This record gives sequence, C-alpha cells and structure tokens, in this order.
Amino acid sequence: MLRFFKHNLLIIAILALFGSLWGVGETIYEIRVEGTRNIAPELVTSAMSLRVGDALDPEDVSRSIRNLYRMGVFSDIQIHSEPYRAGINLIVQVVENPAVSSISFQGFKVVKKEKVEELVNLRVGSYWSGNLKAQLLQKLKAEYVTKGFGNAKIEIQEQELPEHKVALTIRVTEGSRVVLKQITFIGNDSYEDKELIRRMKTKPQGFLRSGRFEQEKFDADIVSLANFYRKNGHIDVSVGPYELQQISDRHHELVITINEGTKYRYGGLEAQGNNHFETSAITTNFSMREGDTFDQEKFDSQMSKVYAMYFDEGFIYADIRSNYVRAADTLKVNLQINENTRAKIRQIHITGNERTKEKVLRRQLEIAPGDYYRQSQVIRSQQNIYNLGFIEPDISMDYERINNNGDIDLQIDVTDKSSGVANGGVGYNSLDKLVGQLSVSQNNLFGNNWSAGITWDFGGGTQNFELNFTNPNLYDTDVLLGTNVYYTRKNWSSFYYEIYTRGAAVRLGQPIPWVDRTRASLGYSFYSKKYNITNTSAVMADSLANATLIDLDTLGWRYTSAMNFTLSRDTRDNIFFPTQGSQITLFSELAGGPFMGDFDYFKQIAQVNWYAEAWKKLTFRTKWRFSYITPYGDSEDAPPDEKFYLGGTGVDGIRGYADRSIGPAGGGTRAIIFSSELGYPIAGDQIIGVAFFDAGESYNHLRDFNFLNFKKGIGAGIRIRSPFGLIGFDYAYGVENRSWEPHLQFGTTF
Repeated sequence: MLRFFKHNLLIIAILALFGSLWGVGETIYEIRVEGTRNIAPELVTSAMSLRVGDALDPEDVSRSIRNLYRMGVFSDIQIHSEPYRAGINLIVQVVENPAVSSISFQGFKVVKKEKVEELVNLRVGSYWSGNLKAQLLQKLKAEYVTKGFGNAKIEIQEQELPEHKVALTIRVTEGSRVVLKQITFIGNDSYEDKELIRRMKTKPQGFLRSGRFEQEKFDADIVSLANFYRKNGHIDVSVGPYELQQISDRHHELVITINEGTKYRYGGLEAQGNNHFETSAITTNFSMREGDTFDQEKFDSQMSKVYAMYFDEGFIYADIRSNYVRAADTLKVNLQINENTRAKIRQIHITGNERTKEKVLRRQLEIAPGDYYRQSQVIRSQQNIYNLGFIEPDISMDYERINNNGDIDLQIDVTDKSSGVANGGVGYNSLDKLVGQLSVSQNNLFGNNWSAGITWDFGGGTQNFELNFTNPNLYDTDVLLGTNVYYTRKNWSSFYYEIYTRGAAVRLGQPIPWVDRTRASLGYSFYSKKYNITNTSAVMADSLANATLIDLDTLGWRYTSAMNFTLSRDTRDNIFFPTQGSQITLFSELAGGPFMGDFDYFKQIAQVNWYAEAWKKLTFRTKWRFSYITPYGDSEDAPPDEKFYLGGTGVDGIRGYADRSIGPAGGGTRAIIFSSELGYPIAGDQIIGVAFFDAGESYNHLRDFNFLNFKKGIGAGIRIRSPFGLIGFDYAYGVENRSWEPHLQFGTTF
C-alpha cells in the first residue's frame, strides 16, 4: 500500500510539472497492459477510469491507480505514455502479487484448525501480499492473547514456486500460558485492590485458581469495574489503560490504571417537555433521595420504567435524554423529553400460521386496529398466543411506521408446532405399581383450537376409558363447550374396595368481561357407580369408619346427578413454566337434591397458586388448596371416593408419602394442602429442575385441625416437557414417617 502512495504522488507530480511532455489533454489512442501473468489484461483496463478516446486527465490517472491497488492483485503499478499520431498511447506496467498455491498449519493446539482457517480466510488461488501477511499475523496474535497465550510466536513462511506462485506455512510456537501472579491497580483511592478484584472474573494465581489471562474475559472485567464505580457515584470513571508486565518466564503482573473522578450524590430530578404525563407521575419511578450516593445502575433501571410508561401509551418515538448538571459533588438530573407523535395501529398482520386459523390467533390479541400502541398489551398478546399450547415460543412481534403521523402496522409472525399426539407409556406409583396409558389427542383440531382425545389408562387396579371434546369458542363466540364420556374401574386397595364408574359430563364456560382473565363455567354430570368390597374382614374390622362403604356394597349400581360451578382467574405469563402471575380456582358441586340421584352432597374446593421470579431465572411458586365436602338431605355420609385422601402426587399430593396414605380411615371431609417450589429452567421451559416443600392434612372435624400436625415432605425433582405431555420425577423425604419416596407423575402439582 505504501508503494501505491509513492507512485500516486510521483504520477501527480510528473503530470503537474511536465504536463506538456506527458501529453496532458491529448487524446488516448491505445491503453496497453504489460506484466500480467495470471490475470487478463482486459480486467486491468476495465478497473481503470481511463478509456480510449478520452482526453488524458491527471485525476483519472490517479483514480485508476487507486482502483487497481484496491483489487489486491498488484504489488507495483506504473503508467507511462508515448506519443502516437496526434495523441498518446498509455502503457500500464504492473507487477502481480504471487498466487497462493498451498497453505499448511503447524503447531496449532490451543487454537483449533477450524478457528485458524476462519481467521486466515485465505484460499488457494488468492493473491498474497505483505499487507495481507501483516493482517493475518495481527489476527492470530490477538486470538492467542484472548486464550491467555500472549507469548505465542507466530510466523508465516513463504516458499516461492514456478509460475509466480507461493506456498505458505503458518507456524506457531505456543509457549506457556500467561499466568497472572498479581493484579495491581493505580489510582484507586476509594477502594482497595482486593475489593476491585472481587468484581473481576480474571484472578491472580492461587490455590484453587489458575491465574489464566483471557482477553475476552478481561474485556468484560473492565466493563464490570466501570459499572461498579458508576453504581457508587463515580459516573465519570475511566478504567484503563492496562499493561501486562512480565515478572518471570511464565508469570505476569496485570497493572490497571483507574481515573475515579468525583463521587457524586444525587441532587434531585426535573423533567421538561412532558405534556402527556405530569412531572409527579414521572418522578415516582425514581427511588433515590437527595443526598444519596448516585447509583447509575439503579437510575438506568428506573429510567427504563419511564420509557415503559411512554411506550404503554403509544409514544414509541419518544426521545428522553438525561442531562447531568454537576455542581461540586452533587449531581442533578434534567430529563429532556421529546414525546413526538403517538402511534396508532392501522393494521395487524399475522403470518406463519400454516395449520392454525388466523381467527384463533386474533382472539388472543389484547390490542386491535385503531387502538393506540401499548407495549404491555402487545406482550400480553404474545403470552396469550404461546399459552394456546400449539405455537412455538419464538413469536415475533414488530411494527412498521406507515405514515408521517407515526401510525404503524403491527406484524406478528408465528410458527405452528405439532398439536396431535398419539402415545403410549408405562409408569410406576407406590400404590398401583406398574401402570400404563394409550392415548390419541389433538389440541388444535382442524386449526380451530378444538381439543379432542381418547385415553385408556390401565395397570394395577385401574382401568379408565375416556372420550373428550372441547370447543373454547362455540359458533365463534366466547362460549366454551366441553363434553366427556368415560368408564372407569379403580381398585382402592388401601381401603379394600373397588369402584366401577360410567357416565358423561357437559360444561359451558364464559369469560367475565369486567374482570380481567376470569372465566365462569357451569357443568352437569350424570354417572353411575358400583362399589365392591375386596376384603370383607379388613373392612369389618373398622365398621364405624366404613359404615357407608358396607352399605354401598349391598346396593349395586347407584346414580349421581350433579351440577357444578367453577370460577377461575389465570394471569400466568407462561402456562408451562410461569415466572409471574397467579391462578385462582373456586369449584362448587351440588349433587342430588333438586337434581335427583342417589347421593346428596355439597363439595367445595378453593385453590390459589402464586408465581414470582425470586432471583434471576429462579422462580418461586406456592399453592394453597382447601377442600370441603358434606352430606345433606337423605344422605348421612358422602361417598367414600368423593372424600379427600392426601399423599403422593396430583392435586391432593404431598410428596414423601404414598398415594392416598394421609387422612382418617374412610377418607376426610376436609383437607388443607400447602406446597411451595423453587423452579429453575435447565433448558427453557422444556426441562425444569425443582426443589419443593409440601405440607397438609385431611380430617373430619374442624376441632381436629392443627397446623403443627401437618404431614410434611421435602425433596427435589425434574420436569420434562415431552411430546407426550409433562413428565416429572420427584424424590422426597417424609418428615413424619422418616422415609424416602420416589414419585413419577404425568402433569404437574402446580
């Protein structure tokens, strides 16, 4: 490249001083290229701005030389002229760079060959130059520095070959890794060295530390140190320069210079240009008090709340600048707000939905054409779409400005995922031992968000056949219609009886428009049951607790006719792994009485789930469940299988105890369960690790209730979201029974 400037200046000087001799302004009759070996002369002339028939112009000569050098093909370029008729001929003399014939690598171990080839980015047939050589050496040296091998020696050997070609050998002597013996700071008057080193990932060598210096990690440390100072009032801090000083063959000292600047205290905040929001509404986002040390991290976080306020009112073009007014050690903040125009949505475009009908997705939108853009509603729409269960999580939402008024078109791009599942599997629980399931289900039938399925559960003392169908938008309204038909046989081996059930149910649901995310549903079920005692002597041994069961065993098929009402509110951000929100369910069922049938009872269940992000990705979730059943009318007792038996997994689960092992003989008429979990996403919401604590008790009389007598379980587990549904494995310790219990479950306790 140096030659280019020398020759360029030389040509310009010649043209300026000896223009008459060179023929400036004369017509060019011919352009002749000399010296090419591997490149066609026509390619040289095509890159020049000079053409046959043009008048010779010094600027065109200079421009042509620059263009030819940029090709990276030539090491030397000279342009001469010779008189011809009434004009001149131009002779372009070039010296080509050699072409690369082969490339070999030697000594590379720390940096893999694939990475070296990526950095070199050189192919056989490429032209080789000294400038390119210097660039490659610089790239490779920088890569070794980031790996901690600052002493690595890199050389490129060139072997000249016939036909103006060159063979390259790139060789490295890696040497030993640079080890930091100590880290020293200069200029850190406010904090000791050890306090700053605590903020760094780069550490000096120690008993459990390698002391490796890696450039990429250290670059992040510089940012971390600067953020630490700014968090403590030093907003003008500068970290660096730094130097690696060699102490011995392997050991280095890292010396970092810091200019701390003034430590500022917060002096208050003013806002200007805010018309839509009162200044008081803006300043409520900031919690620092005058006189506090100015915390840049906290201030930036609270500034994002101000932006969120404006975004949620459609001011997506708002420009908010924080001007710092320094006075001695006090820092006042003046917010200069330019609200700009307010964005209104003209159209909403949905793409990518190959299976799901567009109307299904539009029903999930919390925002509509004609509304002002609101960020919170857009995010909630995204959550609603994902929570359908058959859309991939990478839902793209973007907007495009479409006029000078700032109006926008909202673009939503989704990807369908498989919604039909045919599966079979086996499992194990402590009571039924080996169990299995065969099922076919579809939760987006015909792309309408209809769900349907056929299930057969078998094994141990269980047989269950069920056919179900749910349409959440009957005739394109908000009315939900659900039906199911079932036949079951279940052996309650712990209580020495089995029960056969056959029946059907239907339910209608409707969102409550004036209560956010709340739905009310009304259901009716009609089914028949038959109870068979499997161990008469065991049941008769506790005839008082089992009086109802003994009576039912002699009556054959009995019928239940019941109405139920459910009120639910669900504000979870993600139904698969919620990190915030809550879920409240109130269920009431009235059997018999005005609906006839053989059983008269009233059943009520209240459950509250609450989710919050505890720390980073760690999520804390709790559940309270209260259950109650009482007979009335002609019934003296509730059916035994409708009572509450705690333990194991499921809605009435207390892990650390066998299924249905907690409660009075014959089941309890009241139950309380408390569960808490800490969940961590190991692989998104596909694999979740959990630690949990469960407690609860079932009893028959309020006077028996005692928190101190709750059965408690503690343990850990994992949740895997598979094509067959959510599968979980827990291992729990029962505090009262002092034993460990494994639990395999389908679905979730929460």
